[in-house]
Amino acid sequence: MLEDAWQGIGWMLGLDEDSLNVWQMAVRAVVVYIAAVVMVRLGEKRFMGKNTAFDVILGIILGSVVSRAITGSAPFFPSIGAGFVLVGVHWLFARIAFHFDRFGTLIKGENRILIKDGELQWKEMRNSNISENDLREMLRLKAGTDDPGQVKIARLERNGEMSVITKVSATTKSD
Repeated sequence: MLEDAWQGIGWMLGLDEDSLNVWQMAVRAVVVYIAAVVMVRLGEKRFMGKNTAFDVILGIILGSVVSRAITGSAPFFPSIGAGFVLVGVHWLFARIAFHFDRFGTLIKGENRILIKDGELQWKEMRNSNISENDLREMLRLKAGTDDPGQVKIARLERNGEMSVITKVSATTKSD
């Protein structure tokens, strides 16, 4: 029975075939996409820049899949079909994430509070692999200060960017 299951998986993925059909390429695309989401979620988000890992993965895999159709290293129509499947899975996951916050957090991550009421949150900094020097650099770039005491809250957002809300100065007058 286990051998039959493995044969079925092998057939679905086209493991023992010289050429893949559209469905085998599509199944491979979904499997690789899900595996890539898991891989990136196990890593940290700092290297991803301004996009969430969720979006970057689509760009990388889609580029790889469709480039094979261009270079002829894979059959043209199955590669294009797999690209459409990837975009569809990305859209579906985005819709599910919109309706279910836990799913969104699972595939996109969550923000981390690095400074709260002027106090460094060392555990979150450690979990994000952000040193005090890194944090001060981000404060200078985002808030024009490197003094955490002037910060009400600073977060490492899901896309890897830092957002900063500074404390309102007592000398600030309101109009």
